[in-house]
Amino acid sequence: MGKRTDTKRPPGPRGGVPFFGLGFEAMRDLLGFFGDAAREHGDVVRFDFAPYTYVMLNSPETIKHVLVDNAKNYVKGVNYKALQLVLGQGLVTSEGDFWRRQRKLAQPAFHRERLATFVERMTEATAEMLVRWGAYADRATVDVHDEMMRVTLDIVGRTLLSQSLDDRAAGIGDAMAVAVRFAADYASNPFRMPLWVPAPQNLRFRRAMRALDGLVRGVIAERRRSPGEDKRDLLDMLMAARDEETNEAMTDQQLKDEVMTIVTAGHETTANAMSWTLYLLSKHPDVARRVSAEIDAVLGTRRPARGDLSKMPYAMAVLQESMRILPPVWSFERAALEDDVIGGYTIEKGTQIGVFPYVLHRHPRYWENPEGFDPERFLSGAERPRYTYLPFGGGPRVCIGNAFAMMEAQILLAMIVQRYRLELLPGARVAAEPVVTLRPRHGMPMMITPRAPSARDGAPQELLLDRGEGRRRADGVERGGAKPPVTLG
Repeated sequence: MGKRTDTKRPPGPRGGVPFFGLGFEAMRDLLGFFGDAAREHGDVVRFDFAPYTYVMLNSPETIKHVLVDNAKNYVKGVNYKALQLVLGQGLVTSEGDFWRRQRKLAQPAFHRERLATFVERMTEATAEMLVRWGAYADRATVDVHDEMMRVTLDIVGRTLLSQSLDDRAAGIGDAMAVAVRFAADYASNPFRMPLWVPAPQNLRFRRAMRALDGLVRGVIAERRRSPGEDKRDLLDMLMAARDEETNEAMTDQQLKDEVMTIVTAGHETTANAMSWTLYLLSKHPDVARRVSAEIDAVLGTRRPARGDLSKMPYAMAVLQESMRILPPVWSFERAALEDDVIGGYTIEKGTQIGVFPYVLHRHPRYWENPEGFDPERFLSGAERPRYTYLPFGGGPRVCIGNAFAMMEAQILLAMIVQRYRLELLPGARVAAEPVVTLRPRHGMPMMITPRAPSARDGAPQELLLDRGEGRRRADGVERGGAKPPVTLG
């Protein structure tokens, strides 16, 4: 994809309104807008979102060019500046030499051998959630998305900070929701008020950040006061990390930013992945029965241990397929530092580059029956080009926590399916909300029914979804309007 003199402007939809370009049209249905554009215009598509030129890439060759081959020419897009309000200079938002140093310092903490020591902490948190579910009446209705947000925050607390956050989950979760939604609005609103203006939304954001910063800084300060106490958690590993050349450790500010990044990105993405996975299992009882059979055969009634995870390949394939259809990180962005050529098209300096796993994972050239839920595709051994499946991004900036997240999701799925059958509440409205991550807009109300320890469940009742508004995908999830993308990736 070297530079050429005969290149041309990428194709794309026309129209829009002065100053905003196609922004209003996109906001009505972000997922549908970009999916339709890819089908109509190809794998390199240009949009005018004033004041920016925006180009979507939708093929492994073009994506690899940006993430790997010419990565030095691309930095995080403008929307990540809004995320810096929440995450500071953590791994998601930082750039250049600073990012490379931080990544090198943090990498050993996420080594698979070290992560294996967290299995017991993950199973303990999950077991406590299931005990709480056991106090509900048979076929009780719970918001599974709330439950997943709560348990993944608890797991982050235990593995990162060596303390359960379950008793503070509601307050922390609310503060995070306020902060992240503020960042999304801040990035997408060209008429946003300066942060110093005492507007209600600014005041709510400040209160939320004071609560989050206070929690994280308090834990770091307490750990500094007890240097000899080995907690063997991620925070200990980050604090012990030293630069090979200078022997310098992370400052408290750097630690705070990395902890905030892990807490915010880590628990939200896994919670969404689990919510969508449980939803899809409820829609596909044949798949749910096979998952149950595999987990029963491997675990019986005991908790999973580290060595069990590789013995449940179908459960892993279910998670992979769920993240193909409804990827929590549904889009991510880069910005061109200099002119470039991608796929024979001119990419001008300053162009915002968008990669949309939600769209890419439905590309008919790479995925047979792309709208179907088929975990077998990840067990068939069929090869497809790299950079066609990007639930954790790709290239040097692939998510550092991908192994942690998959181990956590496997444990959660195994222990939930071991004990309960989950059915979507009849009449429940399910809609995908593409903001920072791909969230269920209306939560995920489900009926939970205890399983007999050795039972092989029958099929759940047929699901009834209301028609709602917006266009419905083959997975049954509405595509509604949302803010322009601010993403983690």
